Amino acid sequence: MTKLRVAVLYGGRSGEHEVSLNSAESIIKAMDPAKYDVQRILISKAGRWQPRAISPEPGANPDIDVVFPVLHGTFGEDGTVQGLLELADLPYVGAGVLASSVSMDKEVMKRLCAASGLPVVEHFVVRRDSGEMLPEPFDFPMFVKPANLGSSVGISKVRSSADLEPAIGFAAEFDRKIIVERAIVGREFECSVLGNERPKASVPCEILPSRDFYDYEDKYLLNKAQTVVPADLTPEQTREIQRLAVACYQAVECEGMARVDFLLETATGKFFINEINTIPGFTSISMYPKMWEASGLAYPALIDRLIELAMERHDLRKATRYSR
Repeated sequence: MTKLRVAVLYGGRSGEHEVSLNSAESIIKAMDPAKYDVQRILISKAGRWQPRAISPEPGANPDIDVVFPVLHGTFGEDGTVQGLLELADLPYVGAGVLASSVSMDKEVMKRLCAASGLPVVEHFVVRRDSGEMLPEPFDFPMFVKPANLGSSVGISKVRSSADLEPAIGFAAEFDRKIIVERAIVGREFECSVLGNERPKASVPCEILPSRDFYDYEDKYLLNKAQTVVPADLTPEQTREIQRLAVACYQAVECEGMARVDFLLETATGKFFINEINTIPGFTSISMYPKMWEASGLAYPALIDRLIELAMERHDLRKATRYSR
């Protein structure tokens, strides 16, 4: 059997570089060597490609059949690399340029979800160095976060007016656009979505943080946060999370895969879409593959399916005309 030549693209310039390294190692370890010939392409924190770059000229990459981007955050999950792979006419795993870019920008994603009638938390946007007065349209506590980053990098929970500006300054170190949103008192959930034209949702999981909220240290360093999969929800609540996850996925025109994160407000019993991650974590503790495993799809089979979806989408695009 001819092996499929898969280029795993990982590392990158974002603040999630180390998470990307761990995700890539887990993916490569799970790939069947009888099926795949894996080529590693590491992007350093300085942006250097090792051992080689992918040429943007179509037909110039004969030793690559499909690319598996494992680049979390800026310059990898935001449509930039996806655009390069489109120029190179290479099949690649995950969302396309549009879905990647709008999903990466939490504020734009919230606008699209709201336009589709999906529930999002009240929020406002602050621009770095704008000099504008800061509104306080809802009570403390609030969350302050960069609009274009993941893994809870740059996020602060703010409990008073005195702490708001320092939190915005911290978030502004990571992005020009900052989101300030009402803090939801309740529970945190995640749900994995898989597919192109007919996406499906996994069983959801619940996140039980060991700290005040599920921050970077709690996700990747402390190893104290707990997860419950499948989540302890009623059948009706489970169906609602799955419905909202697929609806969010379709609202941003996602393909391949994504993980949708939710908040369940205790006072109202209402689910809110928090964000969508088009290249979710694939480390040994990441919930995207764990939720699919709990749904009956093992990690190696999940990798196989993601590559199949990439190839299927690329084949369908070949029917598109780009000139008269």
